[in-house]
Amino acid sequence: MTQFKYKTQKEKYDFISKQHGGYYRHNFIDHAYLYNLYFPPNAVFTTLKENIHDIVLNYPMAQDALAELIGTIIDQPAERIVVGNGAAEIIKILSGHLAKKIIIPVPSFNEYANAAPEGGVVEFPLEFPSFQLDVDKYANEAIKVGADIAVVVTPNNPTSLLVPKADLIRLTQKLEKHNCMLVIDESFLDFAENKETISLEKEIHNYPNMAILKSMSKAYGICGLRIGYILTANSTFSDSVRKGIHIWNINGFAEEFLRILPAFKQEFNDSCKKVISDRDEFYRGLCAIKGMTIFKPDANFIFCRLPDNALNGPEVVERLFIEHNIYIKDSNGKTQPDADRYIRIASRTREENSNLIEALVDVMYSKSSSNE
Repeated sequence: MTQFKYKTQKEKYDFISKQHGGYYRHNFIDHAYLYNLYFPPNAVFTTLKENIHDIVLNYPMAQDALAELIGTIIDQPAERIVVGNGAAEIIKILSGHLAKKIIIPVPSFNEYANAAPEGGVVEFPLEFPSFQLDVDKYANEAIKVGADIAVVVTPNNPTSLLVPKADLIRLTQKLEKHNCMLVIDESFLDFAENKETISLEKEIHNYPNMAILKSMSKAYGICGLRIGYILTANSTFSDSVRKGIHIWNINGFAEEFLRILPAFKQEFNDSCKKVISDRDEFYRGLCAIKGMTIFKPDANFIFCRLPDNALNGPEVVERLFIEHNIYIKDSNGKTQPDADRYIRIASRTREENSNLIEALVDVMYSKSSSNE
């Protein structure tokens, strides 16, 4: 067994807070990362195990065949799809290589800005304190700065708030006249109500300057398999993204998962409904905490503002971990006002969510820990 260098819970926290995964090795409750706990079903793992020799010993398929597999899942032509080693690979291509200037509403997923070269990104502040996106102001700013790619994450991370479909259509139409692609990140849309009617995937052919990016890790609970895709009816844009992908960017386990996934459509839909139900109960429980501002979530996580007389976000995150072995995220370091007052909490099982609420109330006003 691997021996880790931390000896106390405080040292363990200091170690974990610098990591970007591998949490399952360290025995704590992960309310930080955002994924579906109820998928995949055991039958998926059984199939992967039964085929492990072929998967390990042979080259996986390349891009065209992978796009066909995704196309079967989302009912889209393969030529509109580019498959990435997680959405992060595609974000790196978009921000780091394709965009001359990319604009991003903030706070948002940091990787869009982190992947851009110095001077290549413009951050557009969301309305405060509602954190809503004013798409008309956003379009005007994108045009003003000469952005050639504009990003909208919906539901947004970390706010868990949805951007209305009509707003996105108006935005893409405004940007089209200025040769700006709108990239809509729908990675968390499966946890929103009426996801079929609010997604723009089925209407992508109507908007030549629109692309939809999706990480499959979140909704399908497969963070370790690393699968994401971008969908667009703009062949020039898809070709440009495809040129940034190397020939075998997806491993055999991810390929096999895509191959068998259509057989589990009902299980997937049921799992998303369970996530939504658990999240909604979690939201109601958090709303009962006096002084907390809780944003009504559309994704599988909840954005909160701590009371002014409570500890700040980084302090609460540390106390939760040291005293209760629970890990959440604060917004310190995000581009937003009062960043150190905000936290983001992933919804897990009902029991774990209930335990989190009790622990949060316990640590919010504590000044010291006896477990350090």
